Amino acid sequence: MGAIQTFARKEIKFLLTEQQYQDFLPLLEHYMNPDKFCVGGKEYGIYNVYYDTSDDFLIRESLEKPDYKEKIRLRSYLSPAQPEDTVFLEIKKKICGIVNKRRVTMTLAQAEAYLQEKIHPDLGGSYLQEQVMDEIDFFRQRYEIFPKQYISYQRAAYFGKEDTDFRLTFDRALTGRRSDLSLCQQSYGDLLIPEQMRLMEVKISDSMPMWLAEELAKLQVYKTSFSKYGKAYQMYVQNQLEWTRPQLTIEKRRRYDYA
Repeated sequence: MGAIQTFARKEIKFLLTEQQYQDFLPLLEHYMNPDKFCVGGKEYGIYNVYYDTSDDFLIRESLEKPDYKEKIRLRSYLSPAQPEDTVFLEIKKKICGIVNKRRVTMTLAQAEAYLQEKIHPDLGGSYLQEQVMDEIDFFRQRYEIFPKQYISYQRAAYFGKEDTDFRLTFDRALTGRRSDLSLCQQSYGDLLIPEQMRLMEVKISDSMPMWLAEELAKLQVYKTSFSKYGKAYQMYVQNQLEWTRPQLTIEKRRRYDYA
């Protein structure tokens, strides 16, 4: 088992065109360092399965923008992942704008045994890991959850040269699907944002640096409210409505014909 990680911070989101992103890069080189996985302009993949209730209560509640919301997901940095590969079971909460994420590592086989059959993984006697698993157990006592949404994307990440807790991430090729909901499956799905767009997330514990605020204003990039899971769910609902409307029309015509 790997080490546990805990994050508490603000997350501010922006949508950038590819040109805006390219214009942004020279400034990043001056104020920030690339993540160790992004040296030389490289990106890395992130692959997630989100869990929710049978009626999608968690994401529906989240889209109402309450002061408190929470979600749980299983994350891998490999696709497709093998049973022995390391994955991260994460519980993420947002309280009055502050994001708190706690996660614990285990193998994919252990994670699926826990999520599908409630077989508790061997945590090696770690108090901290048991603490997070207790929190996830409590979450599962309140909600009966199932795999509901797969989301993947490619990420470029940076951290501040002066403040290493300050992070910027740029995600592209955001895709989602509602089938093949396992990290063992290859990454594929429908695009959640246009192919030429990137989702930028500013992750800070305090205020945004002045140089960043000034550059965003210069590039005319403005804050947006965007949830990857939320966007995927909204697209799913829209697709369901578009499929249902013709069926209702056909049914009405049948009733008219029999009248």
